Amino acid sequence: MTPPQAPEVTTVLAHNRSARARHIALRAALGAALIALPVLLVAAGVPNTFLTVLPIVPGLFLLLLLLLRTRHGQRLKVCERVLRTYPLEYRDRVDKRGSEWRLLGTVHTVKLSIRGQHGARTMRALNASTVRRWPQGTDSGAWFAGDPAFGGVMIVPGTGDMLFLQPAEWERYEDERAGADPQRRALAEQAGIVGLLEKEPSTIAALGG
Repeated sequence: MTPPQAPEVTTVLAHNRSARARHIALRAALGAALIALPVLLVAAGVPNTFLTVLPIVPGLFLLLLLLLRTRHGQRLKVCERVLRTYPLEYRDRVDKRGSEWRLLGTVHTVKLSIRGQHGARTMRALNASTVRRWPQGTDSGAWFAGDPAFGGVMIVPGTGDMLFLQPAEWERYEDERAGADPQRRALAEQAGIVGLLEKEPSTIAALGG
């Protein structure tokens, strides 16, 4: 099977930055509108009751969740470093095992492999643009850049959607990372993936620091 043409890194990064900006702007606008709605209703003569002020609660929750995700999500910057460090390699099989809703984004469990080869690691994948849905277009494979023991980036052909990946069983490969040769570890350090990123924080601790 002939792989599709490799995507242009600059174009992929620009696409995901734009998608992230739209995602944040839409949710910030929705949260602000929900908070402002009771004020507008009262000013229009609607009685100031519990139901009138109720939209403030989901509005605040939406803005706090957005703040948490944008403040602690490290995907886009690290993806850029990975793509500047490692070459793109095509994986013709994307096996999605499941998805889990988390504070920092929806975590997708995937395996990227080449048909006929075994030993692909189970990876924890988060969309770099902060969008929660699983991207379309992975049926025929995807591009990968990185080191499977440390992490990397998956790019969907055609759409340019980008996901940040690290091993789902991080501790399992600690010996492999510790014993990596100097050149391999230097590349991982250059890409910013020597440590586990995107740890799920407690809400209070995350907002406080």
